[in-house]
Amino acid sequence: MASFELGSQLSVNRIGYGTMRLAAAPEPGYDAGMGHIWRAPVDREAAIAVLRRAVELGVNLIDTADSYALGENEELVAAALHPYRDDVVIATKVGVVRPSPTEWVPLGHPAYLRQQAELGLRRLKLDHIDLLQLHRVDPQVPLEDQIGALRQLVDEGKARHIGLSEVGVEELRAAQEITPIASVQNMYNLGARQHEDVVDYTAAQGIAFIPFFPVAMGAHAAADGPLAAVAAELGATTAQTSLAWLLRRADNILPIPGTTSLAHLEENVAAAAVQLSDAQFERLSAIAPVGVDA
Repeated sequence: MASFELGSQLSVNRIGYGTMRLAAAPEPGYDAGMGHIWRAPVDREAAIAVLRRAVELGVNLIDTADSYALGENEELVAAALHPYRDDVVIATKVGVVRPSPTEWVPLGHPAYLRQQAELGLRRLKLDHIDLLQLHRVDPQVPLEDQIGALRQLVDEGKARHIGLSEVGVEELRAAQEITPIASVQNMYNLGARQHEDVVDYTAAQGIAFIPFFPVAMGAHAAADGPLAAVAAELGATTAQTSLAWLLRRADNILPIPGTTSLAHLEENVAAAAVQLSDAQFERLSAIAPVGVDA
């Protein structure tokens, strides 16, 4: 699997694993599409098996957040992988509060960000966090105060690198004026192309671009759609073809597909071996115009 130098220091294989999906079924009265991620999975051992298998397959970028299951997701990562293999890079996020199963509220007060990082260190059983990401920019708090809090954690040796999530180029530039930024994690896939300018900017800057929800969904991903046609030509699945397109799109893209299935995990990791021709890449790229969702 090809690799990328995160922060010019940490070598990570280009397909990572996002742990958001490792959660229990929705609370009664909530449907699965409402972003619950509220409690740890009922089958804890199955989730641990998926995390351990990911590392066995060569995945060494594991992404979590303090807001996933109110910290239980970070604890699950530690239960599965601690003591961590030397090459495993742990990324977590701070800056969102969860008043209820369906609420994700940005909170960028510096003291809160620092507190959540301290809790993340305890839950993950780490003495430092490899990649500490601001989950969302809080519009009510000056950006320099939010980034400054993360920079303080770096200065104290509690974090190695700083990342941002769901930001545009201007916010990224403003953050770079305060401290080096190692990564940006935005929603992006074959059919969700609203962050093309961020992909291009981060590629030029040597910053990792970590797309969440990396596997394309929608009509174009249907059994009779253009994605399926290219997948059939390749002898691959549509999920693998979606991930292969991301890997080809730019060398700094690090997809983090999440799953609770060992079979799907192995399928996702195998996407690293799928090679698109120039013509196939162009056909897939034409599914959604630049900056527009399909």
